Amino acid sequence: MSSDKQPASPAPLGATVTDTGVDFGVYSETAEAIWVCLFDDQDEETDRVEMSRGDGNRWSVHIDGIGANASYGLRADGKYDPAQGYYFDPNKLLVDPYARRIDRTFVRSPKLRLARDESVDTAPLVPKALVQGPVVETDFEPDPARPNFIYELNVRPFTMRHPSVQGPLRGTLAGMTTGYVIDHLKHLGVDVVELMPIAGWIDDGHLPSLGLTNVWGYNPITYFATDPRIIPRGPQSLRHMVETYREAGIRVVLDVVYNHTGEGDSQGPVISMKGLDALTYYRHVEADGAMALVNDAGTGNTLRCDHPAVQDLVIDSLRYWVTEFGIAGFRFDLATVLGRSLDGFSRDAELLERIRTDDILKDCLLIAEPWDPGPGGYHVGQFGEPFIEWNDQYRDTVRKFWRGEDHMIGALAGKVAGSADQFNHDGRKPSASVNFLAAHDGFTLGDLVSYENKHNDANGEDNRDGHNANYSWNNGAEGETDDEAINTARRNDVRALLATLFVSHGSLMLTAGDEFGRTQGGNNNAYAQDNEITWLDWENADGDLVNFVASLSEMRRNHPAFRSDKFLTGEKTDGFKDVMWVRPDGAEMTDKDWNRADSGVLGMFLHEEGEVLLVWFNRLREEIEVALPPEQGLRFEVALVSAIDNRITIENASLKLPPRSVVILAHTNGQS
Repeated sequence: MSSDKQPASPAPLGATVTDTGVDFGVYSETAEAIWVCLFDDQDEETDRVEMSRGDGNRWSVHIDGIGANASYGLRADGKYDPAQGYYFDPNKLLVDPYARRIDRTFVRSPKLRLARDESVDTAPLVPKALVQGPVVETDFEPDPARPNFIYELNVRPFTMRHPSVQGPLRGTLAGMTTGYVIDHLKHLGVDVVELMPIAGWIDDGHLPSLGLTNVWGYNPITYFATDPRIIPRGPQSLRHMVETYREAGIRVVLDVVYNHTGEGDSQGPVISMKGLDALTYYRHVEADGAMALVNDAGTGNTLRCDHPAVQDLVIDSLRYWVTEFGIAGFRFDLATVLGRSLDGFSRDAELLERIRTDDILKDCLLIAEPWDPGPGGYHVGQFGEPFIEWNDQYRDTVRKFWRGEDHMIGALAGKVAGSADQFNHDGRKPSASVNFLAAHDGFTLGDLVSYENKHNDANGEDNRDGHNANYSWNNGAEGETDDEAINTARRNDVRALLATLFVSHGSLMLTAGDEFGRTQGGNNNAYAQDNEITWLDWENADGDLVNFVASLSEMRRNHPAFRSDKFLTGEKTDGFKDVMWVRPDGAEMTDKDWNRADSGVLGMFLHEEGEVLLVWFNRLREEIEVALPPEQGLRFEVALVSAIDNRITIENASLKLPPRSVVILAHTNGQS
């Protein structure tokens, strides 16, 4: 091997195999020197090769005699003045931001955040990047079609206890490819699986002392390299999983975190971009003569997404996942950061525009979490096409209605009809709203109806963490109970909530395990519980609930009126209103009816997509008789009842709705 440095021109970022060796490239505006460090199989540093600064602040070097799987890291030197945003320390080994693979997981250590100290070399603590050889790009072409059923899934908890996943496959992505897992997803009617973060992440700083680890993955260091704890076999496992799911008719979407990294605040570890050029990669603001890290992401730092180098990093990594693995799209965590500058958020920000117009990314499924904790960070409905957006107002409205809060009947109708108040502008459609009842953060669906309060003591923060506004209820007992009446009430509530979701206009999402009643014991912030709190309990899954979700999914597929991508307006087309909201006596709702504080029964009478359907929502805790709308020539049959006791008959143009239920009636040919 030759250690003679030879500038690579032009310099691609990351490590690129050539006929004679490997080209290395990295971006830094403020470094004074950068080296590529090579390591042997015993993790010993064997060579340190200095890079050359080229045009556009790109540093590069060509190293002869090495190739794919070579182990390497970076070191950088320059000013050391954290108060001014400089963290240069050549004794700290840094992970290449463009690393395609790392050889181990990230582990916290106080040495990673020590002040510059020549006696402490962090190389033994830091994962090494592995040079990736040339990869044949997939022939996959993204499909921009709006999803019918998104299934949010955390790989490790999903596969840890699955009966068809055995031995070393448990807790890994490889476990996702067993036939039983795929059959379960197909039974549910899932067409998009959204994987929670799979890129290499590090534990939050306070977790090791508590004996806890981060299992969600929202604390990334790398943006190209997968995390070995869930993908130990490297990139080929992801490629195989995506291809297997594509054959099953299921698109795979990645949850990506381009709002912050696990390097944290000024006291956090120096592992990658902070040590290469913190002022470029992270947003700073001058305060009292110092350069302070901006904390819009609530984690200690915020990516500087209005800087061209950061934008290139984001775009290049997104394209990588699509072209080399066939990933169909992305869910952007705290997506408002992508559109932030020092002036605040703009939907027309350069990075968002680059994503929208990129020749590959524009045809991907793009899902925004349209808020962040920073000032002015809430922007649901404001991302614009082709993004679709998580709609927490849908979640909260549906919860409040079924919880029994006053003055919720009109709000429920608005959300079921497509959330026009948020999305009916600039040509957007109901599918832009991702409707959900529960997600990875917050209560599980089962806990939503079993706990009035969060129970996060296991997180070691004295129950201070996690959301307080959960709009949950416990049906008479806090948590687990042997009272069968309470347990039946809870099951009925879950089924009513699910039925509401599946008849709502918009895109829908369900979190893995909610289809069979998973619980986290009331923990609504279980990010640090890599144990049976989050591991899905397949053995005790409620099979009847699984089949009910499958029946809801089939019903939605078979009735285009529920999937129509038009906002329900109440206006007449072909002589009929697309929706008429009716009260229990079958008459159309009046202003007085809408303004009743305690209204708990509502009918949604649909004439849409050539169908006539009538959906009743009854949140009362007693049975109520309702009348069919007095429209001539219509005959209905019962299509679905959410209540466990679902024996319903229509007699004399009326029927009795079970307590706490959703009932769906479908028009049949014939006279009433």
